[in-house]
Amino acid sequence: MTCILPGSSYSAAMSPDCGRILGHGIDPDMNCGSSLLLALPEDVLALVSGLLNPVDLCNLSLCCRSLNGLAASDKVWFMQCEKLGLIDAHDFISWRKVVDSYKAICRFLVKVKPLIGIWVHQNPELGNVVYVMWGFMSVVACRVIPQELGPLGFDGPLLWAPVFEIIGDSDGSPLFFLHGRERDKDYCYPGSLKAIDDRCNVLLLEAAPQKNITTHAVRATIDDLGTDSSRRICRSEESRSMSHRVAEGNDSVPFSRLAFGDRRRLLEIVADHVRLEMPASASHPLFPRSRDALAVEDELVMEKETIKEDMVMLAERRSLLIQMYRTGNVGEGQASSSSSKETVQLGSCIRGQCNTAGLSKGSWDKMAIDSGREQRVRNNLDCSITQHLSFDGRENSQNTKKRTIAGYFRDGFKQIIGKATGGSNGSIILKNGSSSSESKHVQLHEFLRSGSSVGLSLHASTMKLSTYRAWPIMHDNRFALYKLPQPLPVEGQEYAGLWGGTFGWPPGRPAEDKPGKALFFLLLSYEESDEGKYLIATKILEGTHYVLHPNGSAMFIVNINEPSSDPFPWETDRDSLPLVITQTYHGEGIANGYGFRYPGSKPGALFTLQSGLLAFVWRETRAVLTLQRLNLRALLGRGERVAALPPVANFAYLTKSYSNVFAGFA
Repeated sequence: MTCILPGSSYSAAMSPDCGRILGHGIDPDMNCGSSLLLALPEDVLALVSGLLNPVDLCNLSLCCRSLNGLAASDKVWFMQCEKLGLIDAHDFISWRKVVDSYKAICRFLVKVKPLIGIWVHQNPELGNVVYVMWGFMSVVACRVIPQELGPLGFDGPLLWAPVFEIIGDSDGSPLFFLHGRERDKDYCYPGSLKAIDDRCNVLLLEAAPQKNITTHAVRATIDDLGTDSSRRICRSEESRSMSHRVAEGNDSVPFSRLAFGDRRRLLEIVADHVRLEMPASASHPLFPRSRDALAVEDELVMEKETIKEDMVMLAERRSLLIQMYRTGNVGEGQASSSSSKETVQLGSCIRGQCNTAGLSKGSWDKMAIDSGREQRVRNNLDCSITQHLSFDGRENSQNTKKRTIAGYFRDGFKQIIGKATGGSNGSIILKNGSSSSESKHVQLHEFLRSGSSVGLSLHASTMKLSTYRAWPIMHDNRFALYKLPQPLPVEGQEYAGLWGGTFGWPPGRPAEDKPGKALFFLLLSYEESDEGKYLIATKILEGTHYVLHPNGSAMFIVNINEPSSDPFPWETDRDSLPLVITQTYHGEGIANGYGFRYPGSKPGALFTLQSGLLAFVWRETRAVLTLQRLNLRALLGRGERVAALPPVANFAYLTKSYSNVFAGFA
């Protein structure tokens, strides 16, 4: 007979004597498909199930009651968690203590794994990098604060601020929390998480109308956000009919269809309503500390005890946040900050700001207002977007034939400058092919009419983005983070990946005139052309107090196929040990040139050292940029948390800034 699992690509031909062959005494005349599996020891079944993926395993549970019980086994789902290879086994063993089963852990891992990695925005030019990593039955997004190298150099701890976290409930369902700080207090802002695309490259913070939501903490009712009819704003018959046409064609209006001013204000109002003050017990820690940070020589018992204490604190914090998410209370006997009194005040605040700002379910009644006030309202509601970038998904056409390194620099900065003006038609092409230039903005009440409440939402979507050297061309008016592709080092591309850099030699040693050296993050990637293979170091973060070069700039470009005879200016390392140079490549490094947005390039060479360091040296000035490969998870795990920004700006800081907005913390 042949046993085929429903929905599975796996099948096994079984003879009537299959039971006897395996020595389990199964009657050869009986249907031995499920009986054979059930007769195997549980440990063997777990190994066999490892050949299935989670979907196939769920399909197996639909065959019969017996196989349903088999597919629910903790050992079977432990194998699935281990096979994913996303976290260490000792981590999800500790997670198992706070959830229903390993199946819940596997469900959570599969759902949120596309979020893991480096996310960026163009602004602020300093402090634009957000790293999403595994926490305790959670994922945590941390903003890396611009900073200088400490006494430990590249191995020193990093300053970071929380942006958001997603906690797995007891059944593996994800719960979203935005972080922020207002009025010198830390808050969390519960919200919902939309379905995550497997290849998501954009994280969007949105307000989402919801129906039949029973969890009070995550939403504000429309009535809370609305206003009485005596103070509503009128709208023209033209915009009324346009909005009705939209409503007739689609009951649900995407958040992106709102004008930028409406989107920003709605996010701020909803965040103000759902915010919950973080109790001291929920402030630290957000994720386990790095184990190397806990290691104490000859004191392994102390290390184990510290790790155990961390796990207990993380479990208690997780339980408290889940309670806050469900009830809106910060603890037993304590009321949330979103009390009914503050809800009433919220409505008054909206009316006072912009005469109800259109936050109502029904049509708006006409109301007499003076011309000055009317103009202020119109300015408040009108879209502030004047230009859009082209997100048409087509790679920028680059002539890869006979391109010099200087040509790479020129093309690179044309791309960086180009994102300020965007495409010729000023449109955005989304995944579904629709263009923003083809659809006008809709009114707020049309957006809100699809639900009885509105809450914060995190939307991990896939968009067709134009990129240049792994740096996405971004929209300046989206509350979004963009994922950076992280090339892995492979044969022929050994230097690909994330590196830390600083100017000076030896790295990390302060000079007399410069007590601290800025820490740079650089993403190294490869490009090939007829002229050779190029290694490009793209700057994604710098720790200065005023930005030197735009994010996405190529700090240096070297031709891997062109060796250099330049000598390294130094003979010893930081510990006065002799240096061993393994390879030297010719290249060009960034220079001041024509200014901030139009830099030039100067010749130099990249040196690879036996110690694993890279060093680019400018030939004329002998300035050196030293690089070391980074492990962000480990550095953040032994880092120091600093205060976050207000919630919406904490997620996406859209104000153009060339100075360090975190200067008080670095």
